[in-house]
Amino acid sequence: MSKKLYLVFAVLIIAAMVIPACSTKPDCSKPDVFCVGLVTDVGKVDDKSFNQSAWEGVKQAKKDLGANVKYIETTDSKDYAKNIATFADEKYDVIVTVGYNLGEATAKAAPLYPNVKFIGIDQFQTWPFDTDTSNDIANLVSLNFPEDIAGFLVGALAAQMSKSGKIGAVCGTDAVPPVWRFGEGYKAGAAYINANVEVSVVYHNDVGFDKTFTDPEWGKTTAVSMIDKGVDVIFGAGGKTGNGALQGAAEKNVYAIGVDSDQYYTVLEAKKVLLSSAMKLITPGVFDLIKMAKDGTIPNGNYTGQAGYAPFHDLDSKVPAEVKTKMQEIDKMLKDGTLKTNVSPAKPAE
Repeated sequence: MSKKLYLVFAVLIIAAMVIPACSTKPDCSKPDVFCVGLVTDVGKVDDKSFNQSAWEGVKQAKKDLGANVKYIETTDSKDYAKNIATFADEKYDVIVTVGYNLGEATAKAAPLYPNVKFIGIDQFQTWPFDTDTSNDIANLVSLNFPEDIAGFLVGALAAQMSKSGKIGAVCGTDAVPPVWRFGEGYKAGAAYINANVEVSVVYHNDVGFDKTFTDPEWGKTTAVSMIDKGVDVIFGAGGKTGNGALQGAAEKNVYAIGVDSDQYYTVLEAKKVLLSSAMKLITPGVFDLIKMAKDGTIPNGNYTGQAGYAPFHDLDSKVPAEVKTKMQEIDKMLKDGTLKTNVSPAKPAE
């Protein structure tokens, strides 16, 4: 066989291998094909925080429910509607949109695609509670969390573990209600333990939404500045910005507290100082709603997930028994309603 003829056969063989691979895209319009798409807020699906926790829930649907899954990472907030429509036009069964900022785009898309189930994370709906039922959206459920409770818990922990009496939090913008609730819950929890604890909470309000959660350099610099002023526990609450704060705490060897998921497993640079994390149980919440969508039992309106605090991991021996007991007591009272955080749903208008 000549060299030229051999090359022709080789190209044909490669083409034959590639063409079927390209044709394996699932046909989501078929009743027996279950497709789930996730649209991130501005940021990456591997942000080791909010987007990633939601994606883990979607991936669990692939593992446990046989779902075909895919994500789109939003790079510009102007693309929210376009990214949602990409999945909807391909007849995806479920579309998960991540974060408060996607709320408006998700609410507008849902009526346009009544056969798609939409799950909006941190997109609290007010309209199901008014008297006008005509504006309720039947195929949209919002997964929300009591961030004030999670913040309260880690604020109480920080106040008990601080030796200097000064604790801090580095957060994304307080224009996002869940971030506000984390920060204010942190203050309230600290005050519950000791009204004299000095709490510094800084929000990254000096940039746009495209930067506030994706600025680890600012997070780290802000945390280090607090530590230099005597703060000895840092709570990082704001995606990669908060992760930067945890890294700053690790460099300065002071206690750090993560957010959203158990960041002991995601921000490895901070493991040695990570005391706990203020957890929104996003992954199981997302998976549970996807499963309900597949089963035909998914609700609409607001659905409340669970919140809590992560284990102490490597620092377990550093946490006194009386602190562990107190944390369990506070957690129980917050869950049964005998203790209130008294944190407003969103930052009051000025």
